[in-house]
Amino acid sequence: MILAGDIGGTKTNLALFESVGDTLQIRVQHQFASREFSTFADVINAFEKQTSIPQIDAACFGIAGPVIDGRCRTTNLPWEITTSDLRKHLNTDNVRLMNDLEATAYGMLYLPEDEFVELNPTGRPVQGNRAVIAAGTGLGEAMLFHDGSVYHPIGSEGGHSDFASVTPQQDELLKWLRNRYPGHVSFERILSGPGIYTLYEFLLESGFATAPASMMNIPEDKDHSAMVSECALSQKDPLCVEALRLFVEIYGAEAGNLALKSMSLGGVYIGGGIAPKILPFITDYFMKGFAAKGRFEEMLRGMQVKVALNPETALLGAAHFAVDKLLGD
Repeated sequence: MILAGDIGGTKTNLALFESVGDTLQIRVQHQFASREFSTFADVINAFEKQTSIPQIDAACFGIAGPVIDGRCRTTNLPWEITTSDLRKHLNTDNVRLMNDLEATAYGMLYLPEDEFVELNPTGRPVQGNRAVIAAGTGLGEAMLFHDGSVYHPIGSEGGHSDFASVTPQQDELLKWLRNRYPGHVSFERILSGPGIYTLYEFLLESGFATAPASMMNIPEDKDHSAMVSECALSQKDPLCVEALRLFVEIYGAEAGNLALKSMSLGGVYIGGGIAPKILPFITDYFMKGFAAKGRFEEMLRGMQVKVALNPETALLGAAHFAVDKLLGD
């Protein structure tokens, strides 16, 4: 029996998997609001209260944060999670913590083709490294290193690298962001759930257009960025449309940066919860930012670029990693 988890700043998803032949089947699954718990141990205890857990053969958890020496201090939660504590709690030595984008990257290998949307009509299949980028609560980046026969997931904290502007409009955006975040302006400040509303605020303050009535007097309990997306998709409001267009333009540019750094000739996967929700904008604007790399534009236009539609890719990746690497080895 495999216990797998996807631990994020907004929600934590836990599931028990059973290996049946060549497939993994979910036996029990529960989702928890992460911020309602003081520790990850409390989440596991809540899962155990809802589930009759048998002896665990292996456990793997994808976590939104850097994992160093089997320990992670979560980026957007006040949690500290360690492999040693989990081994004691679960009574098994087969426990692995990995960055959530490592888990997402590994899960991409197990998704069927009908759970992807191909963005690049000139992309071609190649055996080589693959890159994974995912905007959600934060911005995650990872790669799948191809050793000539199999893929190995490699996590990163690339979402916290410096935002680089590439257009005059983005130059003004960067100046505006430096006033808000004088210490450091990262890509995650923009390419994340909160980042969409940040771009909306920039455009509003810069006089791009007036605010629509639906965006006035927003209640505190409403997701401001989700309202921007809804206003753009359903109402076609110019200000909200431009906020999403700018978001996708920058998203594509940073995905192209990651593709260059990882030499992801095997393709680029776009994960996270935002892209499927704004797919019309992703389809229209992502590739322009992605491929605008001067002398390397031709190389990037030869890469496959796919949006993953499965919201549980990280959970799937953690479960398969437990089977392939913890039990398989």
